[in-house]
Order: sequence, then C-alpha cells, then structure tokens
Amino acid sequence: MRYLFVFITILLVSCVDPIELRIVSTTDQIVVDGVLTNLPEPQIIRLNRSVADPFTGRFGTLPLTKATVQIVDDAKRVYGANETVDGSYQFPSDFKGEPGRSYQLRVVLSDGTRLESSAQKMPDVVPIQTTTARFSTTSLPSSRYGGYRAGHDVFVSTQDPANTKDFYRWDVITYEKQLWCRSCNQGVYAVYAIIPRRYALGNQYVSGTEVFEDCFSPRSYGTSDEPPIDRTDYTYDYHCRTNCWEIVRSYSLNLFSDVNSNGGAISQRKVGEVPYLAYGPCLAVVRQATLTADAFGFYRLLQEQSQNTGGVADTPPTALIGNIKVLDDKPVSVIGFFAATAVSEKRLWLDRKDTQGPPFGATDPTGPPQQEGEDLFYALNRRRLNPEPPPPYTGIRAAPKVLIFGGPPRVPTAVCVPSDTRTPIKPNGWRD
Repeated sequence: MRYLFVFITILLVSCVDPIELRIVSTTDQIVVDGVLTNLPEPQIIRLNRSVADPFTGRFGTLPLTKATVQIVDDAKRVYGANETVDGSYQFPSDFKGEPGRSYQLRVVLSDGTRLESSAQKMPDVVPIQTTTARFSTTSLPSSRYGGYRAGHDVFVSTQDPANTKDFYRWDVITYEKQLWCRSCNQGVYAVYAIIPRRYALGNQYVSGTEVFEDCFSPRSYGTSDEPPIDRTDYTYDYHCRTNCWEIVRSYSLNLFSDVNSNGGAISQRKVGEVPYLAYGPCLAVVRQATLTADAFGFYRLLQEQSQNTGGVADTPPTALIGNIKVLDDKPVSVIGFFAATAVSEKRLWLDRKDTQGPPFGATDPTGPPQQEGEDLFYALNRRRLNPEPPPPYTGIRAAPKVLIFGGPPRVPTAVCVPSDTRTPIKPNGWRD
C-alpha cells in the first residue's frame, strides 16, 4: 500500500484535492517521476524521497536536490537537465522526444547513488480526430468538491492504427484566468527587500531597492531588538500585477488498450471532466498519449489499486515495480517510472454559456462573490478574499498590520510565479 500512496501523491499532486491515504509504514523510498514527450513543452524529471514518520507511519515527501540528471538516446547523445526548483530537473527548451527513438534516464544523486531506467522506445503519434464537451450537472465525482458535481464531460474520437498493439492514456488540462497571485499569512507582500531598521511603532518597516517579490513577515525579521510582533492570525491576498493562468489538471487515470479492438474506431470516448469552478470562460487541453506496453502495465496497476474500495473482495495491493533500478550495491529502495510517450493535443474553448446554476466558486453559503476573480479564488482556497487595505487609511484599524515605507513606491500587487499549477505565459488557444 505504501507504493499506492507515493504514486497517487506524485501523479495527482496538481489536483485540487489529492488523494490522501492513511498508511502506517516506516519504509523510505526514492521516487522518480518523469515523462518525455514529443511536444515542444517543458520536459521535467522530479526526484523525491518519501519519508515515513517512525511513530505514526504517515508519509511525507522531501525533494532530492543537487542531482545530475541526464537522458541518453539510442544514438548515444546525452541531454542534461538543470534543477529549476528543489527536486525538479528541466531539460533545455529545444529538447523533445522523437517517435521511433529510444531514451534512457540516468540519475546520480548528491550522495553518489546511481539510478538508471530501462530504455523506452517512443511510439508513433496517434492523432486525435475530434473532441467535444458537454455540460452536465453530475459530471464530477461527488468526492472531489464536497458533493458539487457540475462540469463539462470531455469526449474524444480517434482511429486506432491496424496491425500494431497500441496503448493510450488521456488527460485533460484546464486553464482558468487567475487574478489573485499571492496570499501572505501574518505579513504583507513586499516588492523590495526590507532593510533592518527599527521604528517606534512596532508595525513600521523600511524597504530598500533590492527586488524581493515575496511575503514579508515580522516573525522572520531582524534580531533580538526587532519591533514587537503582531501575534494575531491574518492573511492578505494580492491581485496579480501580470497576466496569470491557473492550471487545473486531470484527477484520475484514463487508460485504454486496443487488444480487443485493434484497428477499430474509438468513438466519443469520455476521457475527462472540466470542473465548473468559475463564471468566466476557460481553455481545455485534451492530451492523447500513446504508451509503451510496460508503461501501460504500470499505469494500469496504479489505476486498479487507486480504485480499490478497501472491501474484503478487493485484490491485495501489488508492489508497483517500475523501470528504475539502482546500479550501486546500496541498501536503497527506488520506485518510479520513466516513460517516453507520443502525445497528440486538441484545444477546446469553453465559453460556459451552456452551464446551469452557479459555479463551485459561487457556492459559499455566506454569499455570492463580491470581487472580480473571487469565484475562482474561493473554488481553489475554500475561503473569501481578504485584500490588504489600500491607502489612504482612515484610521489605525483600517491600516494593514504591517506598514512599509521608503524605497521605490510600493505596489501592493504580486507577480505570477510559474509552477505546476500556474503560468504567466498565455496558453496557445486562449481568447482575450
């Protein structure tokens, strides 16, 4: 069961409500997560260690930093990745896979441990023919948004090639326009770094000219002579200074093998859902990936285990044996799969004019959204917006808990920081 926890956490880490299983174990695992595609998109390998608390057995993950990560193709060409954030290694922007070529992942951890995947031959691309979306008040699983189920069902039609064994995985990625880029707990957003300087009033600070672009909290400021710290619990939310889009990824695995229908048409297969989170339009990217046989087997086993209900009739979980091995004679346990997949994409613009009822972001029992973008904010955070009070202040009660003076003029807005769930780059197909 520990394997199930680890891989659901990784594969669904960008979902609104990742599955969390309460598993008691003391085993630590090195976890490798990486998919190489044929598309001109970021090719990323993630390395983590799943760490179990020795007393409770509850799992957490720690990123593995300062590793050397390479992909070697069948022509012995070596492509190196750079660590962009802790545990995340990205290859150069001009690197992508080619159908028909084989690729192998090689990793050297900071302690010298060497990991290597089996070679993966990227299958040919099977193009999506058509995609459609249909609104339904019962589209989503009832467990995902606390019983709220409205969304768009997404369907795909394609032609399976004859005389070859083909394996598929579908995903739906949704882009929503995001207007609120940062929340700061017990502090404020500071564009410029704070200079250590004390004022008579404990909530006043001075900024310099060095770019900071982060939350500033008095709890992490200064030395023992720092101003008094406001002990109240509060959070301020900050409007985006730049364009920003929220990325909502698929929640479940959707797999298919043509073993019983080789060469036949795949017609109007439901491959995912787009949750009805906000009133505004959104962009859905439908991805059809062709897999190798062993990659399909790995994902199918994960799918079966993630759908087990825990009843007495369920098949006991089987260890998820991936294609990553340890080359050194070290007592290291590693799980994961490096896949080379050929992906076809279609983009669907959903204006949401066919919807019924309010979106999930407008279901707050305290009342409807009051500010632009608050519907999406509520859907993602389950609370109302609380922007930092703007000047001019009519009294000390109307002022922020922390005041920043000096330096360049302060702009209480935040930048859109790229991540797995957010991008400042306008998605291809987005309509202004």
